[in-house]
Amino acid sequence: MPVSDPPHASSDPDTTVDENRLEELIIEAQTALPVELPALANRCASALGLHTALIYLADLQQRLLIPLDEASEPLPVEGSSAGWAYRTLAPRVADTEDGLIVWMPLVDGAERLGVLAVGTAALDRVRMRRSRMLAHLFAMLITSKRAYSDWLAARARTATMGLPAEMLRAFLPPRTIGSIRCVSTAVLEPAYDIAGDAFDHSVVKNVLHTMILDAMGHDLTAGLTTSVAMAAARNARRGGRDLADVVDSVDQALAEWLPDQFCTGVLCQLDAETGVLRWVNCGHPPPLLIRAERVLTGALDSPPQPPIGLAGPLAPAARKVHETTLEPGDCVLLYTDGVVEARDADGAEFGLDRFTDFIIRSNAAGQRPAEVLRLLIHAILEYQRNQLRDDATILLFEWRPQYQ
Repeated sequence: MPVSDPPHASSDPDTTVDENRLEELIIEAQTALPVELPALANRCASALGLHTALIYLADLQQRLLIPLDEASEPLPVEGSSAGWAYRTLAPRVADTEDGLIVWMPLVDGAERLGVLAVGTAALDRVRMRRSRMLAHLFAMLITSKRAYSDWLAARARTATMGLPAEMLRAFLPPRTIGSIRCVSTAVLEPAYDIAGDAFDHSVVKNVLHTMILDAMGHDLTAGLTTSVAMAAARNARRGGRDLADVVDSVDQALAEWLPDQFCTGVLCQLDAETGVLRWVNCGHPPPLLIRAERVLTGALDSPPQPPIGLAGPLAPAARKVHETTLEPGDCVLLYTDGVVEARDADGAEFGLDRFTDFIIRSNAAGQRPAEVLRLLIHAILEYQRNQLRDDATILLFEWRPQYQ
């Protein structure tokens, strides 16, 4: 059952906290190996007057919640209390023979990591608050340690990953980033065999930067192309360059290091304070603007510009930056052609209308952006019987200054 904080705190002596012990555990957490996190979670739970704590991480395709305790079994994201907490980012309580389990979402910033199963004999406001604190602590620990842990990366996989996908995923940012003013989230498939597609998003002060890329081919060279493109864009952003200069830097990097390769792409900058959106479209499907549960046809169309990375006489002149102002609640969609070109058994395309209608209906149903894309990419996979003919990548960002 869903749960909010119980109305009354308990004076049960089990709620007493050994602060010295808790301090020791937090200090220990700083140097703990990732493989030691399951045991550490249980010790922290005990110090907080709780019984147990078990960490589950979402697998790469967000279908399963995989326990870090290797003796435990994965749980489905669909149809389980744990999955409900993950999908909705709200705690859920389940009865067991040994007491209660509080399923707490594990979230780092805007990114869903998994869930924490907190075992407790009883539930009151104090225990609920401590369960939430424990989830916050381990979300930060997992985020800080997964950057250097092959074990954590391997636990989130359910299949063997191809080399191009391994290389490309090393460059990808978290699936979801954001603040109270804006959120950006992305998915890409095939998860273990991706090569030519990529996405990037980053926040610099009050500006959200987003990018989607689709490289020529579907091999290691295609993955290398998008990897170089992302590195060049980040290098320019971190140097304080404006949007036109960022695109120019990517053009130059590909022309110099991979002169026979190019990619299409869209790069955007959203001022999260004013709603001003600036974008450059380099030979890619145009971004889509969704406002008040409908697509504003052509709102973000722009005259065609060449793909990124063309050298010599094919090199483009100065890139044209386009600009508009969003309204609160607007969503912008970037996607690669593998999304709308997915075909069913009869050869019918998934299509742009089906794509946008799915997002509009999911938004109207109150789904969060990350959950909308999780459901959508699964629908696209099922439509093509889990055999995509081309990489499919979607990035959605939303401006929501009303939540300040």
